[in-house]
Amino acid sequence: MDALRTVVRIRATSWADRIVAGDDQAAVGVIMRVVSTLYPGDGPFEPPLDWWRTPLGRAVAWRVGHPTATTVSYAVAGAMLGITRQGVHDLVNRGRLARHPDGGVVPASVRDRLHQLDGRVDHE
Repeated sequence: MDALRTVVRIRATSWADRIVAGDDQAAVGVIMRVVSTLYPGDGPFEPPLDWWRTPLGRAVAWRVGHPTATTVSYAVAGAMLGITRQGVHDLVNRGRLARHPDGGVVPASVRDRLHQLDGRVDHE
């Protein structure tokens, strides 16, 4: 078991480094592998809202927005940003977040907003 724990720790450290500081292609690759491993199945990736507040969720939002969706609800965008749906609504109305033509918010605009706010991932 000790050998297995060591391998997992080494790989997890490498994956975290790629997500936070790797080039875009490497980061997206790791994110997609982790997400598909944690949430297997044929359905869309729809983690609980609280997931976006975890260190992994925050890193994913900061790095790629939403890894699979072209639009997210105001509730999901709020969870990604750590604000309320009303806060998202206000940001959309002020042009600080992009409204998707089919409704909801463009995930890349959430990512861009996170970069504007602090430009880093909080390593709690």
